[in-house]
Amino acid sequence: MNKNNMATTATETPATEPAQKRVEETPFEAIASICSVLVVGLFILTFLGQNYVIPSGSMQDTLLIGDHLLVDRITLAPPARWMPLVHYREPKRGDIIVFFKPVMDEENGEYHYLNLVKRCIGLPGDHIHLHDGVVYINGVAQPLPPNGLMTPTPDQVFLDEFPAVPPISQPGNLIPESWEVDFHNHVVDGDLVVPQGKYFMMGDNRHNSADSRFWGFVPRENIIGRPLFNYWSFETPGNEYEQPGLGAKVAWMGHVAIHFFSETRWSRTLKMVR
Repeated sequence: MNKNNMATTATETPATEPAQKRVEETPFEAIASICSVLVVGLFILTFLGQNYVIPSGSMQDTLLIGDHLLVDRITLAPPARWMPLVHYREPKRGDIIVFFKPVMDEENGEYHYLNLVKRCIGLPGDHIHLHDGVVYINGVAQPLPPNGLMTPTPDQVFLDEFPAVPPISQPGNLIPESWEVDFHNHVVDGDLVVPQGKYFMMGDNRHNSADSRFWGFVPRENIIGRPLFNYWSFETPGNEYEQPGLGAKVAWMGHVAIHFFSETRWSRTLKMVR
């Protein structure tokens, strides 16, 4: 081999591929990406799902104060032609349901809407009564929900012997006068008969639940959806969500930030609601 060729070969350096040029995202593309995420999130929260936090112990121990639920707004919604592949159905007995209830403000006489979560006990046409705290539906005794409670209460006779003991509206109690008047129109042979298009709701904590025994039936159109799972649960005092004022809310947010890891109920994270 020629020495000149050998020298040339020894001094040659391997060719390197040109570095790929990094593509920078333009401000317009970044804004478009953020808007796409917001639109998808808004669509999910508006039409498909909804966040709901448990504010009271009416469903204890099935649901606890401080449970944060993802609510399915599709399954129990009226069927829509523009979403033909979605499975729709009517509420079933035993479903846990989120619904809204109109509440009158006594100061100004105006109505506002309160979101509640209860278990569906009675369907349209069902005959319901309670005796010794046991629910009878169409003459058949129903077991207490697996995680339900029977907390002692001064209203025990009214709650356990319904509708034998009728609701009576009095100052300071939870029974509206309209339900006291309408109640008698739905009692047949000692049973409360659920009218068409309406449902009877009760809390799993039977003695600590302001439910259909106190204020009547829930119209079909007031049903929002059903909880799917508990995505986060935080130990929360029973009256925390009733505290008025911005200061109380800021103080609670600070408490959550400091005690997030120690007071989160990790065992309830992603727990299905049944």
